[in-house]
Amino acid sequence: MSEHFIAFILGIVEGLTEYLPVSSTGHLILVGNLLGFTGKKADTFEVIIQLGSMLAILVLYFKRFLSLLNFSTIGKPAKKLDIVHIILGVIPAAAVGFLLHDFIKNVLFSPKVVVVTLVAGGILMIFAEKKHQPFTTHSIDELSYKQAFTIGLFQCLAVLPGFSRSGSTISGGLLARADHKTSAEFSFLVALPIMVGATGLDFIKSMHFLHASDFPLFAIGFITAFVVAMFVAVAFLKVLGKIGLSVFAYYRFLIAILFTVFVIL
Repeated sequence: MSEHFIAFILGIVEGLTEYLPVSSTGHLILVGNLLGFTGKKADTFEVIIQLGSMLAILVLYFKRFLSLLNFSTIGKPAKKLDIVHIILGVIPAAAVGFLLHDFIKNVLFSPKVVVVTLVAGGILMIFAEKKHQPFTTHSIDELSYKQAFTIGLFQCLAVLPGFSRSGSTISGGLLARADHKTSAEFSFLVALPIMVGATGLDFIKSMHFLHASDFPLFAIGFITAFVVAMFVAVAFLKVLGKIGLSVFAYYRFLIAILFTVFVIL
């Protein structure tokens, strides 16, 4: 199988899984191992295609991100998502990720850890679905600062490889009494700054692995991840309220089994 076709497949995998609560990291490791695409070059490729997924959210929510620059809405009685919500949703995970980045990459980034976090994340999602109180928030413009910070605390779990950023933040949103769509949308918005920081740092450290001859490979993966992520994010918001998180949790358990069989054993 040619590397260009592998790039296309992995771009699809990244685009499908980055914003679904199923762990894009776990899927990329599993599929990469099945396709024999591993090593430093593969690690750098994963960084590049994550940038494609991030660009999709920036495009989809471009006007919303621009509106955050309107500081006149901060603290006003009228309900409106503002930059303070984003900061509160980002700071906890940003601090944890900054302090533990090297430890996470060098120690926790292992197949066994991914299996554990796939299962743990699934359990959290089922718990959030079963135990959340009646929703009081049905729009991201109705989120309180306390809810934003609560979701930010849950995003700290996403620094663990395989836990899933969207899975942890949406679970936190449900437990903070925000409905599924609101939790998912806020998850998308607070994911972008965190991913830019983490992926940017990884990109800088991986630059010496980049070669001009690899440009077509990276371009295919980047563009594919961008296009697929746009469609998946939109579709996910439409169906999440109907199907809930539990179905994704049980899927995570299945992936954990496959991961154990094909990667660890």
